[in-house]
Amino acid sequence: MKHKLLATVIGTALIATTAHGQSTTSSILGHVPVQAGESVTVSNDSGLTRTVGVDSQGRYAANQLPIGTYTVSLMLNGQVIQQRKNVLLQVGIGSDVSFTEQEAAPASITNAKQLSGVSVSANAIPSIDVTSVDSRTVITADQLAKLPMQHTAEAVALLAPATNLGAGGATSTTGESLISFGGSSSTENAYYLNGFNTTDPNLAQGGITLPYGSIDQEEVYTGGYSAQYGRSDGGVLNMIGKSGTNEWHFGGQFLYEPSSMVASQDSTYYANGLPPSPVAGRLYDPRNQNSNWSSVYDLYVGGPIIRDKLFFFASAEMTHTNGNSVNSVESGTDSHYKDTVPKWYAKVNWNITDSNLLELTGASEKSFTSGTVYNYDYSNLSDNGFKAYANDTKHGGDLWVAKFTSYITDKLTLTAMYGSMKTRSYIENPAYDPDTTYVGDYTRQNPALNGGTPITNNQTVTAINNPDQNFVTTNLRVALNYTLGDHTLTAGIDNLRTAAREQDQLTSGPGGYQWIYGYTNTPTQPLVPSLGVGPTANYPNGAGGYYAYKYIFNQGGNLFSTEHAEYIEDNWQVNDRLLLSIGLRDDDFTNTNASAVPYMRQTKPQWAPRLGFSWDVFGDSTFKVFGNAGRYYLGSPIAPGDPANGYVATSQYYTYSGIAADGTPTGLTQMSQPVSPNGAYGQTPDPRTMTATSLKAEDQDEFMLGFQKTAGQNWVYGAKLTRRILRHVIDDWCDVGALVNKSASEGITDVNTDTCYYINPGEANTFAVQDPSGAFHSVTMTNADFNFPRAVRRYYALETFLEHPFDGKWYGKISYAFSRSYGNSEGQGQSDIRATGGTQNEDWDFPELMVYANGPQGNDHTNVIKAYGYYAITPEWLVSANLNLTSGGPKYCLGYYGPQQTDPDGYGSNYHWCNGEPSPPGATGRLPWLKQLDLGVHYRPAFANHKLSLGVDIFNVFNGQAPLNLQADFNGSSGGTPNPLYGTPMVLQQPRYVRLGVTYDY
Repeated sequence: MKHKLLATVIGTALIATTAHGQSTTSSILGHVPVQAGESVTVSNDSGLTRTVGVDSQGRYAANQLPIGTYTVSLMLNGQVIQQRKNVLLQVGIGSDVSFTEQEAAPASITNAKQLSGVSVSANAIPSIDVTSVDSRTVITADQLAKLPMQHTAEAVALLAPATNLGAGGATSTTGESLISFGGSSSTENAYYLNGFNTTDPNLAQGGITLPYGSIDQEEVYTGGYSAQYGRSDGGVLNMIGKSGTNEWHFGGQFLYEPSSMVASQDSTYYANGLPPSPVAGRLYDPRNQNSNWSSVYDLYVGGPIIRDKLFFFASAEMTHTNGNSVNSVESGTDSHYKDTVPKWYAKVNWNITDSNLLELTGASEKSFTSGTVYNYDYSNLSDNGFKAYANDTKHGGDLWVAKFTSYITDKLTLTAMYGSMKTRSYIENPAYDPDTTYVGDYTRQNPALNGGTPITNNQTVTAINNPDQNFVTTNLRVALNYTLGDHTLTAGIDNLRTAAREQDQLTSGPGGYQWIYGYTNTPTQPLVPSLGVGPTANYPNGAGGYYAYKYIFNQGGNLFSTEHAEYIEDNWQVNDRLLLSIGLRDDDFTNTNASAVPYMRQTKPQWAPRLGFSWDVFGDSTFKVFGNAGRYYLGSPIAPGDPANGYVATSQYYTYSGIAADGTPTGLTQMSQPVSPNGAYGQTPDPRTMTATSLKAEDQDEFMLGFQKTAGQNWVYGAKLTRRILRHVIDDWCDVGALVNKSASEGITDVNTDTCYYINPGEANTFAVQDPSGAFHSVTMTNADFNFPRAVRRYYALETFLEHPFDGKWYGKISYAFSRSYGNSEGQGQSDIRATGGTQNEDWDFPELMVYANGPQGNDHTNVIKAYGYYAITPEWLVSANLNLTSGGPKYCLGYYGPQQTDPDGYGSNYHWCNGEPSPPGATGRLPWLKQLDLGVHYRPAFANHKLSLGVDIFNVFNGQAPLNLQADFNGSSGGTPNPLYGTPMVLQQPRYVRLGVTYDY
């Protein structure tokens, strides 16, 4: 028995390096009774056959196997003496298939063959994977078909205990809700498809995913992954597509969500008074007038081109969504929209030889939207005539990937992958009127000049975008895997490059500007003192506090990013039960402007050590203790580089005496020149004056300790502690006057004073300062010079789970997570103002913005309970459920600065003060719990050989409509002016709806 346990654990160590997230492979390993002339052959239904040797201790391992269903055969002198069929490999999870010598073969082993007087049987696959040192959830195509859930990568990710909807209602480029992993921002995740990084390169908002019929498995990685992978300090969504086999398979699916089975969304109302020119009393957004329906068509086919040699699989999906969405009274419109999301996937597998495999993958996901906009009568709740055409938008793109695997020897494997992805961001209005100016915030117009009814026009376009914006990303990965005794060594490279082209955008209208109305009830006080904008009362027609400002925005140019990484890793079997995974990764990042000159560079070694262990306590895979510690670096996406090519973002303030028929102000008196709190006046910055020269990449340290244990034959339970500490964050800083003063104290005159810098907030930073002669000098500012607190994002969690593996009758899993995410920085996002990252954040722009900023972060959900499963009532009928109970995040109250409610930085009501009182996150309470129960019923009739399925899924059965985000600005245009929208829900839980489905799988 002792020899058996040692062989099992050492055999397990042989595949440890292949059991990692974002991979597309797994391994089969085990031990056999030692006999001369033995070998083990593994074969799948795609023609792959590998024969591996058995060492002197009876151990074997077949590494880097494509996922699928395998037959494992123990061979003796070239003849099969025992087989195990239907061994299902899950991505990154090694399967132990061991053979033991017994007196007689058990009657239950129907595949046993007895030769030469030797009776051998196969052990059951262990309930617990003792080969992994990480944290993940793997959902198979079979589970996906049974559970009541949306068929998206993000919906699958929400099954994991430490995941939640991203704060602020952030969505991907194709409209899916983004996910927060372990307190991180929802744009700090990585998306993979068949090993290729499909993450949106612009803002990291999602990535290209698979059609439903193509999904073989999805791996949701919540932490602890190996040195082979990086560029995420949130989580990983890894989708593995299906491949063709020697058997022909085809099928299809039709899903329909009728508008008649969608519950009404709750309308929202002004929660803090009324604007000067209200449209419909307290009503802000009549969401109960919204309506939509959707349909999804899926088709797939796969099979052999040349049996045992060449295979293909292809699928296509089309989603249509039609409906209308009544916008808020500030818009005055009802948008009738049509959204089409086509997806396709194709894969060719070529078994060149038994030792050399080639995989070619192509995939696409795009979103096309169009529609019409009608004026809306909020009193009668009805459309009131055509206004304009909506923007036509196109997002998403296409990719192709080639992967080569060579089993050079039993101990040496080479893998090489290269792919390219082209995405685009197209926004254009089919009937844009260049002669009409956009008018914003018209509910703040002076009611004495509009008769109490806001005046506007038919312009719905706020900005003009270059329709040819596109992004081209390439990903190269090469790795060698070698087994040396008790060590399995892996070394490789992981390179990612992106080119963003034609990134041009400017304000719409004949003059390239918008008119925005404003109101202050303190007209004798300076409107924006930090920018030199005085009291409205000092100007004609300003005594009542009414004003307007002309807003101009213009930016553009090409941008590039390069991310290189090298890594080495050793999985070492220390003794018969302890496995260590030791790795080191070096990431470097370079971002360049349109002239290919770097404006952000982290190319010095950025060492990311990883150390994990797995302890098979009893040596029989029934009790595992594991842990992991590692550092993870995250490169900057493309979007924050927009200022590298220069941009304009200015406001010019006026009082007015009239309002024209098109809603624009007349009788103007200028209150200011064009002003910009960020110094954005169109100058193209020298790249050396855009980023601190000492800038470090965003990085996070993570520590995990947990256990998993079986309870009899039918249950598995476990717990895990997680601690995450953000070490560095990157954000823009605009208080350049502080740098000018520090430079002057060192005798240097800084001539670059009209720009923001990217820095590591909360610590010292060194800058390149240019004097009048053009020479550059290094000036270091301490954190005291910045007048900042230390940057903090801390996360800790205790996760527990209880699981009943599928036994032919039912499957179930329940988890509970207690966690806290706190600090003064969310990383790449900022929930209180619904910013998803990049230059949208206001944190760290000025020191006053960070006073009282410390507290629970937007992605902080203290208690999360999840349960899901399914039950086969009969072979024909199956019921399923999915429950999510999540405590609410913190509320925010943002106002003007200090007890006197001033505006020292020109940011208005965005300081952590509320009505003159300190207001850290959560000071005004918590949002309510999100409570959602989804139920499903599926019928697979026997007369169709159970290949036909009829299903009904009900989402949000009890129609909970918890607010997920509230308007946080307490004030309007001055410290004494209340914001009528403060506390009004901006994002609500999706109401109840029903999905009808028909599926056929042959």
